[in-house]
Amino acid sequence: MTDSMLIARSLCGTPEAFVEIVRRHEVAIHGYLSRRAGSQAADDLLGEVWVRAFGARHGYDTSYDDARPWLYGIARNVLRAHWRTGRRNIDLDAPDETLDPWDEVIDRLDSAASARALTLAVSNLPAVERDVLLLVAWEQMTPAEAAIALSIPPGTARSRLHRARETLRNILAETNANYADEAEV
Repeated sequence: MTDSMLIARSLCGTPEAFVEIVRRHEVAIHGYLSRRAGSQAADDLLGEVWVRAFGARHGYDTSYDDARPWLYGIARNVLRAHWRTGRRNIDLDAPDETLDPWDEVIDRLDSAASARALTLAVSNLPAVERDVLLLVAWEQMTPAEAAIALSIPPGTARSRLHRARETLRNILAETNANYADEAEV
């Protein structure tokens, strides 16, 4: 049964059908929140995402079978509210005990310096470009799904993703060239 069907069912007298939406997407949404606000805050924020999603399910566009982009949009709004009222900057270098599949990716980076350079480069991207990049890279969404989550046209999502990738390529190429120069000395 598709997410769309489950949401429709939850609106037609079987609200417990929404529980399956939670089961299907809770790990991904929690990971998204953890990477942006830390695991402790993510635990609290996840509950807010489900409360908002359940309350807003009447506005879900049932032409989309997969609710994941819609849920990421809600999670993004919950994060924005959290940042407005709480800690604005996230310490991306802070240790996080959450089991996250991206830990393996980070572990495979050439060096700690490369990881710091990448973290700094991503954090310095304009927020609109960073949002698209992280949804596509970390959350494995397509640019079209990221556009839905961010409530922007698909072409805008693609152009922001392109700019973000190009900026990161340039920064990392410069960083690697600096490391090569230092190694020769």
